[in-house]
Amino acid sequence: MSEESAIVAPAVASPRAPVSRWRHRPFIEIVAVAMLSVTAILTAWCGFQASKWSGERSIAFAEASAARVEASDADNQAREARVVDLIIYSDWVTAGAQGETALADAIEARFTPHFALAFDAWRDGDEAAQGPFAMPEYVPPGTAESAERSAYAEARFADAVEDTERGDNYSLLTVLFALVLFLTAMAQRDIHHIAAWMMLGLAGLIAVGGLIVLLTFPTRF
Repeated sequence: MSEESAIVAPAVASPRAPVSRWRHRPFIEIVAVAMLSVTAILTAWCGFQASKWSGERSIAFAEASAARVEASDADNQAREARVVDLIIYSDWVTAGAQGETALADAIEARFTPHFALAFDAWRDGDEAAQGPFAMPEYVPPGTAESAERSAYAEARFADAVEDTERGDNYSLLTVLFALVLFLTAMAQRDIHHIAAWMMLGLAGLIAVGGLIVLLTFPTRF
């Protein structure tokens, strides 16, 4: 009976524990926690920057719209000034054609300052131009302001479009870092250590690539 027990004993001995599977777990956990911490900070930073650039975009769009309204108002002012100058000039031409010199002189005295400047330049140039309105000296009120505000509106609109692209880039990086968090979390599951290291390696590569791209982006505080 003792011999049978001696023969059976090795057969019923407890199996060897899968040491190779679990000895990597502490290292995997340490690396995973470190990656989760760093990636969480990067994700929060990307979200913050996306929000800031979204705010910059809204401000730029608002300023562009306001500048367009101001440019339109200034252009309307210039148009009204041209109409007044055209009416007075038409009366001057009619008086001159009818030989009423005194009336023509009285009408000329009523010229607006900006039109009088162009009129004098036109007359001093032997009237070679098509009329005072074609002279470069003729700049009715609101013309310069309209051009200035229009240029500002175009510049701010371009800034808004660029801010939109920057915010979208940060949002895309947020999604990329979310993938890193997913892979890192999966590596902490009860899976084979080789699969866990592969997930951590892939997550690390994505995180490093995202960080390199992140360093090239402009920031707002």
